[in-house]
Amino acid sequence: MSKKHPIVAVTGSSGAGTSTVKRAFEHIFYRDGVTPAIIEGDSFHRYDRVAMREAVAEASQRGENLSHFGPASNLFGELEKLFKTYGEHGNGKKRYYLHSEEEAAEHNVRLGTALEPGQFTPWEDIPGETDLLFYEGLHGGMVTDEANVAQYVDLLIGVVPIVNLEWIQKIHRDNSERGYSAEAIVETILRRMPDYIHYITPQFSRTDINFQRVSTVDTSNPFIARDIPSPDESFVVIRFRDPKKFNIDFPYLLSMLHDSFMSRRNSIVVPGGKMGLAMEIILTPIIEQMMDERNGG
Repeated sequence: MSKKHPIVAVTGSSGAGTSTVKRAFEHIFYRDGVTPAIIEGDSFHRYDRVAMREAVAEASQRGENLSHFGPASNLFGELEKLFKTYGEHGNGKKRYYLHSEEEAAEHNVRLGTALEPGQFTPWEDIPGETDLLFYEGLHGGMVTDEANVAQYVDLLIGVVPIVNLEWIQKIHRDNSERGYSAEAIVETILRRMPDYIHYITPQFSRTDINFQRVSTVDTSNPFIARDIPSPDESFVVIRFRDPKKFNIDFPYLLSMLHDSFMSRRNSIVVPGGKMGLAMEIILTPIIEQMMDERNGG
């Protein structure tokens, strides 16, 4: 934990909707003039795309499951080292995982490389004079016997739809954006399940704030759903682990977010269409408080 070099982490499973939170933070950073060091969780995977396929096949032959969720395919020690180093000194090493041709072209021009989608860029120094580190990925709250990433995070955000909704989002994304068949996607979900239970789920007991989207339409069989429930067909349950930590003003939130209500003493429920607005209203004063403390205010 660091007042001088704070760390904000958004953690959630693949297809959970962490990009929505990322956009909310981007708006906050822009309006408040905050310069973040942005870290993508995928860049701390152990294997590139080709090597991961080979490792999964080899694990399957041994009767084992290997997934991007577990420690065998991630550099948790390196991620912990980055968080510790940034919190103490405001620096560290980062790299990028190249998801697409566009990303590969951008970084090849910047670095003078000839990398392809599915590969990593070389490790490089985080640019100097950043105000905070912002992580978005699978493991911002990870704790294992070998590594404790969560201990260095000042604000940990969880994004975790109910599991059937999460699967629907993943199925549709992987089919439309990556061209995967329904059978291949289901196989991936099954292969990842042990690591999901043991490594992803426990993080949401450590988060400061959870945003959980709950659909109001039938998602009983996510594998035959024709479309993703829209924001208007869902609610978002926002749970604060310790409301006093960030001086959460529930009456103010209820007045600002129309049709919201309290479901427990530490939880507020908002219409799905107001998820982005709720994030910005809740998170803006927290980030501003961090910056005030960083600057000695």
